[in-house]
Amino acid sequence: MLDFPRWKVIMLWAVALACALSALPTLAGMAGVRWPAGVPEPKVNLGLDLAGGSHILLEADPAQVRNQRVEGMEESVRTKLHAMTPQVRVSDISNANGSINFQVEDPSKIDAVREAMLPLTNGAGLTGKRDWTITVVDGNRFVLTPSQEGIDQAVTQAMDTAVEVVRKRIDALGTKEPTIIRSGPRRILVQVPGLQDPQALKNLLGQTAKLEFKLVDQAALPSDVAQGIAPPGDEIVPFAEARAGAAPKLAVKRLGGIRGDELTNAQLSNNSQTNAATVSITFNSDGGAKFAKLTSMNVGKPFAIILDGKVLSAPTINEAILGGSAIISGNFTTDSANQLAISLRSGALPVDLKVVEERTVGPDLGADSIRKGMIAMGVGTLALAIFIIVTYGRFGVYACCALALNMLMILGIMGVVGTTLTLPGIAGFVLTIGAAVDANVLINERIREERHRGRRVMQAVEVGYKEATRAIFDANITNIIAASLMFAFGSGPVKGFAVVLIIGIMTSVFTAVVMTRMWVSQWLRRARPADLNL
Repeated sequence: MLDFPRWKVIMLWAVALACALSALPTLAGMAGVRWPAGVPEPKVNLGLDLAGGSHILLEADPAQVRNQRVEGMEESVRTKLHAMTPQVRVSDISNANGSINFQVEDPSKIDAVREAMLPLTNGAGLTGKRDWTITVVDGNRFVLTPSQEGIDQAVTQAMDTAVEVVRKRIDALGTKEPTIIRSGPRRILVQVPGLQDPQALKNLLGQTAKLEFKLVDQAALPSDVAQGIAPPGDEIVPFAEARAGAAPKLAVKRLGGIRGDELTNAQLSNNSQTNAATVSITFNSDGGAKFAKLTSMNVGKPFAIILDGKVLSAPTINEAILGGSAIISGNFTTDSANQLAISLRSGALPVDLKVVEERTVGPDLGADSIRKGMIAMGVGTLALAIFIIVTYGRFGVYACCALALNMLMILGIMGVVGTTLTLPGIAGFVLTIGAAVDANVLINERIREERHRGRRVMQAVEVGYKEATRAIFDANITNIIAASLMFAFGSGPVKGFAVVLIIGIMTSVFTAVVMTRMWVSQWLRRARPADLNL
């Protein structure tokens, strides 16, 4: 057990030094030393409580999800009934009071219409039950009403999707280790360390990025449109920017357009003639086919490009667009066009998010926490070093060297992995120091017991390491299980604590058991001591 061949010594030192050297960029940053350009820089990221940053709480409106479900069902009902024409004739379909209403002109077709509607109301994808109830009133009027269970599940799915969309948008900014979690059934908590401008974050997250292409109703009277009166089947949409001498609103067909959820890419681009900032978009195969059909069937007609309920532009379709791509133009700056491209690439938010709480955390509190944490760690480490050297002599020196190497390895691994250090993480760091020393205490006490039993030096050391290692592994395995559960089910600071604890447990076992055993073995074979000063 004390036999360490040369290849094993080289391997252990290589692992230890590689991890320790990876900590140098982090230590250089703490000391204010500029790291050379072009040299790899694995660095520990600081969390919101240490580096400062932006904290935003977003809230969604469940009523909007309900309206979206009703609108989507209305379009499905129209499509289904249109396929049954001329056998089935119905009056105009409406969605008053959150329900869908239509009247079948021939009462003998009631059963056929009910059978056609049943597949649309099946909620296997949501609650496993029917998410819509079908009621027939006055003999031939159908009323489709969404169930509360279906709405609740739709809200949950919308919030889960919103979390992923928010995460993609923030990741596109290049930020490190943001915290993005659900906070209750309708809220999302966003914390971005190091970002001191919350307005840019609000602009990015507050944009729903719901892109739509809808045909303009040329038959709508301008006077009615100006007063906000929409013809049947239309909706009034304002322009995003006021245009000199032009109407501020448009009447567009409410149904039958194309949504931007079928985009595959969106990139910042420039107009080749005016050099103005634009956004180039690309549809997937289904979206490209729909876009080609829309443009080919409506050549010479205007269609509106609508973003978040406002018209960006309303160009005329000069020819069919068959390539599955298009250019969105408007009064964009380079920054706003790039922000729109990020939002479109990340996907549209399924529901509008309103900022209900925001604050900027300055770095001063974090710097003070780091300073006090370093003081606590330094004082604790020094006290431990003095105690263990006085108690165990040479073996205490080996334990202190292992402790210093352990601290460097923790920082190095955290830097390579790219984890974030928070204030609870510093607490985990300090806790790891105590756990590392505890392993050496167990080993040294066990060696001392074996010497008191009359074993020879080499045999006492070998048995001491062997027997103590079992207890050390048992204790640390239970700690890793607890830390893994905290990481799996915790969030934010709890995860930060768990990450440092897991890394620290692994490095402390490596340094306190493996490295010190190698050092002791080399000393014993070189010095051949007759007794141990324990």
